[in-house]
Amino acid sequence: MTTSNPASKPGSNEPHGVPTVDELLEAVAECLGSEVLPTAEGREKYLLRVCVAALGQVRRELALGPGHDADHAARLARLGVADDAALAAEIRAGLTAERTAAIITALAERVSDQLEVVSPSSPRQ
Repeated sequence: MTTSNPASKPGSNEPHGVPTVDELLEAVAECLGSEVLPTAEGREKYLLRVCVAALGQVRRELALGPGHDADHAARLARLGVADDAALAAEIRAGLTAERTAAIITALAERVSDQLEVVSPSSPRQ
């Protein structure tokens, strides 16, 4: 049975209306970071910081992941391989210097994407 959600934004692509997943994650992170963390001590304070950081990483992965995945698939296609396993097999088989340079560039871009999610303050190329 399908019911309409009166809280849904008109024209929204959010299947479950508001709050969105990102809004929920932001609210939880904000609550933990500004309401609970300041009164915590010791191990609990450390664990709360880890949780707030993890929520931030989840938000970034949800926002950036699809674009990063598409970019990586395009890089693999430019390299002429179907997936990471095929790329790894090619690397294990040995590469020319030119091919090595192209693969290093593609992998550096992938690592840069990953760092954008896990450590957004890290310098990117």
